[in-house]
Amino acid sequence: MATWQPTQQDFHEIFNEQNPWHRSGMVPPTFAPTTERFLAGGLWKRLLSDDPRRHHVVLGPRRVGKTTVMYQTVRHLIGAGVPAGKIWWLRLDHPLLVQASLGDLVRGLLEGAQASAQDPLFLLLDEIVYADSWNLWLKTFYDEHWPVRIAATSSGTAALRKQRHESGIGRWELHHLMPCLLDEAYLLTGIAPSAEPALPDPGPTLGETLGSLLPGPVLDGSVTDMRRFLIMVGGFPELLIRSRPLWNESGPADFEDQVLESQRILRGDAVARAVYQDIPQAAGVDNPMNLERLLYLLASDVTGILSPTRLSRELGIAQPTLERYVSFLEQAYLIFTLSNYSSSEHSIQRRGRKVYFTDCAVRNAALQRGLAPLQNPEEQGVLLENLVAASVRVLAWHSDVRLHHWRDGSSEVDLIYDDPRQPVAFEIASSPGHHRKGLTALIDRFEQFRGHSYLVAPQAPVLPAGSSTSGIGTLPLDTFLRIVGQQARLAMAESLGVAG
Repeated sequence: MATWQPTQQDFHEIFNEQNPWHRSGMVPPTFAPTTERFLAGGLWKRLLSDDPRRHHVVLGPRRVGKTTVMYQTVRHLIGAGVPAGKIWWLRLDHPLLVQASLGDLVRGLLEGAQASAQDPLFLLLDEIVYADSWNLWLKTFYDEHWPVRIAATSSGTAALRKQRHESGIGRWELHHLMPCLLDEAYLLTGIAPSAEPALPDPGPTLGETLGSLLPGPVLDGSVTDMRRFLIMVGGFPELLIRSRPLWNESGPADFEDQVLESQRILRGDAVARAVYQDIPQAAGVDNPMNLERLLYLLASDVTGILSPTRLSRELGIAQPTLERYVSFLEQAYLIFTLSNYSSSEHSIQRRGRKVYFTDCAVRNAALQRGLAPLQNPEEQGVLLENLVAASVRVLAWHSDVRLHHWRDGSSEVDLIYDDPRQPVAFEIASSPGHHRKGLTALIDRFEQFRGHSYLVAPQAPVLPAGSSTSGIGTLPLDTFLRIVGQQARLAMAESLGVAG
């Protein structure tokens, strides 16, 4: 039987379907809603200036809005005066395009558009990891000075496909798009926290910003409902935008229904598709049920120390296999781990890691917890720590700062934000009365944390660490989350080279 071969007409129809602005001069509003994540407000400026010359790859888990950000980038470029015909979109997981050479596709587009260095083509590549040798082609486009400016999306499976994003150092920039932090959650829901105190202007480091807070009573305002929403429903744009008509002055109406619906969506997409589709297809996992069982165990132990020996025994798999599975779950952006802080790089790499989920609601969905966490104060405390760790992790990504925990015997500290300019330590607690033993032990061991260590808890007063005789300050939780979000937005804008 003869094998079907696509014709030029087939490709022409796909291109027309994927680039509706070539006919209308505008991006359909359903593709590019006017409410935007912060990345959408900066990526187009970076593409337009192209200084320094780089391609751009947007990384992140499912459902965080990577494709939407790309459509909004197209809309901004058209609004800035780029001819619609010079902006091309290729969804590379299309059954026809996945069979084509990325180089041949781009060469044909450049020739048809008569692109030049002075009049380049803007190319948006959705799901670039589906293109064969995508990283080698990006290198070629860059090294040979093809007249094209590229922004692409990539799922975590790129690393699993043994085509590393890092191989493009100096040729493309990576932009991490994670579930929304507190400030973006307010933006997408259209809700403004009432009676919120003004935050200090962001300093060059997180430590300097926190140190500029004036000592005083609790600064927390009316953000507790949104924090609870992020823990139970999640920080995914679709879920936040869907909540708009249900939000009232006391918080989201029908909150329990939203929690259950969120867990249904996230379990079916973020969890099941990653475990049973993305990772097995990309990494060749023969028994994805073991992946799901591992995810379940990690969800039960979230914020705890990862024990490869115990986990491999419980799952009945070899420890090297377990380590690979943990790596797969990290690369799929379901979880992340923090290494134990030490002044020795060798100790950082070999000592116990702490486990967190990229989004609290994904953890709850993996366990099918339903509404149970709402009635369990201990579990709420664990999820609170996870929310803070995931938020600071986003800031660390944008700032190119390493994030650790610290544990030495019975002494431990939740988060070490290892900014080389000034590291800062945080203990996350459910109440201001939580002990400071771990922070005290850390300061005794590492003098650089004196005056730069904080207990973060709901209703804690503002006490800059530098103003405390112990060298340990206190911060109200919600104020801290707002500052982390503000600092992350500034760091992202700086990494793009655009105004914040």
